[in-house]
Amino acid sequence: MPQHKEIRYLPYRTDQMFDLVADIERYPEFLPWCISAKNKKHETINSGEIIWADLVVGFKLLQERFTSKVELSPASNSEPSRIEVKYVDGPLKYLHNNWVFLPEEDGGCKIDFFVEFEFRSKLLESMIGALFHEAVTRMVEAFERRADSLYGSK
Repeated sequence: MPQHKEIRYLPYRTDQMFDLVADIERYPEFLPWCISAKNKKHETINSGEIIWADLVVGFKLLQERFTSKVELSPASNSEPSRIEVKYVDGPLKYLHNNWVFLPEEDGGCKIDFFVEFEFRSKLLESMIGALFHEAVTRMVEAFERRADSLYGSK
């Protein structure tokens, strides 16, 4: 099962980065391979919210739609802000994606990012698996460039 873990420092506040990642419907504007993104359902829970989102991702002739459950948990007194993504429906067998936004003393933030997935199709997994780390790195860099464009390069 392909997985990727990365910790990255960015000079932006945790709330800015949380809002950027939580703004799912804007993903097609900056994320490679994201063709469309639509929030289907929204629910408020405790101090956070849950969004059921449909994404269409594609590369060349291949396009796939999947639905995920996105739990947004803003920072509390004892916990950092976090976004947890779980797979609901589509071509995958499994998907788990986690973002944790940790404040730094200089006003920036450290982002702890993790993603792991498995395709139902072993053929698709072998095709994508070979490019997985490069693709995830490009996606993380796309979020960083988006932060630069929204909040100014620091």
